[in-house]
Amino acid sequence: MAKKNQSSRLTEQHKESHGVVGIFGEEAKLHDLAVGKISHWVIKQLEKDYPKLSFRFRKSIEKREINEALKKVDSSLGQTLFVENASIIPDGGIIEVKDDNDDWRVVLVSEAKHQGKDIENIQKGQLVGKNKDQDLMAAGNAIERSHKNISEIANFMLAESHFPYVLFLEGSNFLTETISVRRPDGRVVILEYNSGLLNRLDRLTAANYGLPVNTNLCKNMFVKHKDKTIMLQAASIYTQGDGSRWDAKKIFEVMLEVSRTSLQVLGSDLFHQLTK
Repeated sequence: MAKKNQSSRLTEQHKESHGVVGIFGEEAKLHDLAVGKISHWVIKQLEKDYPKLSFRFRKSIEKREINEALKKVDSSLGQTLFVENASIIPDGGIIEVKDDNDDWRVVLVSEAKHQGKDIENIQKGQLVGKNKDQDLMAAGNAIERSHKNISEIANFMLAESHFPYVLFLEGSNFLTETISVRRPDGRVVILEYNSGLLNRLDRLTAANYGLPVNTNLCKNMFVKHKDKTIMLQAASIYTQGDGSRWDAKKIFEVMLEVSRTSLQVLGSDLFHQLTK
């Protein structure tokens, strides 16, 4: 009920402010808000900033459509499909823009994942483990499911020069700095950011070639090796380094920045739309 009331207040704030940014007041620390909702705010801001362009939001992309995109790159690709109605559903959906040829081009794909409740458990004084005698829980592997969606969007965008996939991470499994957490009894527990027990960031940086986190990597890199030029599609991975929760304003700002980078890369294909 609290989340529903909060969502209603945000809707009213948005109407009153006549703009997306106006919803972010001091009381709007919306770390528990679905990233899909923020995607809709991003579209509204893009429509305001680029009134001559047409944008749309999609919750999913069918595997069949991904295969068709691959075939356009090379007819030998995209041949295998076992489940006819298979699709991918990123948490934040997909934002697209219509280009001069009336084709829809991806501007933003976003996901938000939380893994690791060690900070919350320690603050509550709650011990974990089989015998309930441990401060820390060994990290799981659920976050690795994100690799599938990243790979599928990379396939879908193989012909593009940008890759606007943004992954927001929070929780004790994604620390980039060592932190101290105090229990209710006063005992302090140290969470080492480089602990193999906790940290799962290295398993995700496989999706961005080990490039820096908290960085907009939307523009594809082209690297040379001997006589080859290789295009890199790197996911932009953002994490709260101290394990704290994201707030919606920061997520919105990152998503909007990546969307604008996509439009910049697509600029020549949007020329007639922007000048008509």
